[in-house]
Amino acid sequence: MRTILITGSAGFIGYHLSQLLLDEGFRVVGYDGMTDYYDVRLKERRHQNLMQNQHFSANIGMLEDFEALHALAMAEKPDAIVHLAGQAGVRYSLENPRAYVQSNLVGTFNVMECARELRVDHLLMASTSSVYGANEDMPFSEQDKCDTPLTFYAATKKANEAMGHSYAHLWNLPITMFRFFTVYGPWGRPDMAPIKFAKGIFEGSPIDIYNNGEMHRDFTYVTDLVRGIRLLIDTPPDRPESAGDIAEWDSLSPAAPYRIVNIGNNDKVRLMDFVTALEEHCGREAVKNFVPMQKGDVPATWADATLLRELTGYAPKTSVYDGVGKFIAWYRDYYRV
Repeated sequence: MRTILITGSAGFIGYHLSQLLLDEGFRVVGYDGMTDYYDVRLKERRHQNLMQNQHFSANIGMLEDFEALHALAMAEKPDAIVHLAGQAGVRYSLENPRAYVQSNLVGTFNVMECARELRVDHLLMASTSSVYGANEDMPFSEQDKCDTPLTFYAATKKANEAMGHSYAHLWNLPITMFRFFTVYGPWGRPDMAPIKFAKGIFEGSPIDIYNNGEMHRDFTYVTDLVRGIRLLIDTPPDRPESAGDIAEWDSLSPAAPYRIVNIGNNDKVRLMDFVTALEEHCGREAVKNFVPMQKGDVPATWADATLLRELTGYAPKTSVYDGVGKFIAWYRDYYRV
């Protein structure tokens, strides 16, 4: 039985990935700091659900606590590590940037040190579409330059990508970075737009719609996202013998067993169309408060998911309408509305 260490196992994406791996017969070692960035009870419920499976273990600790993380990693000796933990949120990085330094920079360094010492088969780490920053050419490709991050959150994730490349090169450690786009679905974070919107619609309170609704996002349903991660676990990059060995569609580094992969729906959806789907599934109209663009935000994101498809044969396929329906069904049950 293969063992996977997942950091952020009580988080939105970590929970769904853990569940998928357990369903497929993996042993999953979870590690989560249970920080109070949002309601800890939601994180506890996710872990409680996972602990119904005897092959899941929940371990509480901060990424910054190297001794705790190292002790767990050395005891469990995972075959692969999926590093999802970190300080999330574009807007919160304007309020508390120090949290991003500690979690996303120091914490990620600690994870890489454990992976290096263990010589894991594959280290996979979460990045974000926010690293594309001020880029305007779409869809965003992994081979685009990402030198213009617009938020400190994006800057820390871009730094993680650079850190990962150096470790892959220095220690011949296979590393895949995946860039998430706008992820939504059951068990989502309360600070994310879908839950804020659903809450407002059901309560009849105004929902803030930025840039006066002129926004587009590559909405990716969470189970599609984690299926992509699951397939990438079995697709570790190899160090190429020469740059000529790298396919034109591949982001594989010429100097390391290192690759960056977009995981998105390969579709650009109008924010207002997403809101309309929410209204239809909630059975009521939203009270809309149109406001200007937020500092650090971008008007559009759109993933080129060619590389994911070429590597795994998989492409996310859940439509926004169907995904929103599943999300609202969960929301009604969990929040009892």
